[in-house]
Amino acid sequence: MALVDDITKEVKDIFVSRWTRRDGETVPEPEDLKLTNDGVDLVATVLYADLAESTSMVTNQTPTFAAEVYKAYLRSACRIIRANGGEITAFDGDRVMAVFIGNRMNTEAAKSALQIHWAVDKIVNPELRNVYKNSTFEVKQAVGIDTSKLMAARTGVRGANDLVWVGRAANYAAKLCSLREGVYVSWVTSDVFDVMLDESKYGGANRELMWTKRWWTEYGIWVYASNWWWKPAG
Repeated sequence: MALVDDITKEVKDIFVSRWTRRDGETVPEPEDLKLTNDGVDLVATVLYADLAESTSMVTNQTPTFAAEVYKAYLRSACRIIRANGGEITAFDGDRVMAVFIGNRMNTEAAKSALQIHWAVDKIVNPELRNVYKNSTFEVKQAVGIDTSKLMAARTGVRGANDLVWVGRAANYAAKLCSLREGVYVSWVTSDVFDVMLDESKYGGANRELMWTKRWWTEYGIWVYASNWWWKPAG
């Protein structure tokens, strides 16, 4: 019964212990927080980039092919996120989570979404077809972005733990990148869109609005969707 006793004690301690919380100015690392009830509060923008139809891919493709698609997509997304000032905070199979902070966090997160779209269309899929000439497989993806107050806490056990991000932005961003509606692959909430700078709102020679307003029935809020892409600099 030692295991049951240990779990009972630890769960009780979690529910009765007081929290220690402090404001954060940077995205924390797991080692910045204790495994006890210790939290860092910050206002941040969360981006989730998600590979679509991965279940079908791993069912119908070879393991090495699927792994190459995972690696190509996630590495491209991570490169772009970091180039735009985002911090990679978690991987979950076929998706990556990133956190942006600072005055330009919404603008840079939206830019990242558009640049990830470009990378998939102009690099990942063409390179895949160059190698697998007989394959009809196409990499598809979506990015979701929201902004809110968040609390970062450390969860797990010694030797196997990570940060959990508590707040609307983490949940909405994850839900948004799971939307599959027509041609749209980049999704932001109105809270993100309303404070984005024009550079991430308008594009093309005629400075057209790159985002379409949509009603998110599941949560009863307005969101903005885009199928535009943005070539990264350099």
